[in-house]
Amino acid sequence: MAARQIFRIIFMNQGQIYEIFARSVGQGALFGFIEVEEIVFGERTTVVVDPAEERLKSEFETVKRTYIPMHAVIRIDEVEKQGVSKISSMDGENVTQFPMPVYTPGKGSDN
Repeated sequence: MAARQIFRIIFMNQGQIYEIFARSVGQGALFGFIEVEEIVFGERTTVVVDPAEERLKSEFETVKRTYIPMHAVIRIDEVEKQGVSKISSMDGENVTQFPMPVYTPGKGSDN
């Protein structure tokens, strides 16, 4: 039996970088949003508890499906195994936000 897919989604949210893992990622029914379902978190097999992962776990505890704006997504990877979900600050020079807005309809165009 083949292993189920796991995706790592890295996105910006309120001035921070979120990294979460999910089993389903796709283009949602809402224009301009990425649909993320079945968010997964690490099992509590160790005594050491990561506060960032616990914060994410409590934030997404009751979420069945979330929609992330496309312009907030930094990267989506299909990975072989699940890693640790985390929140990082966006104070580094490694992250640049895409120009906004992503889509603008033309004024007075005939199309």
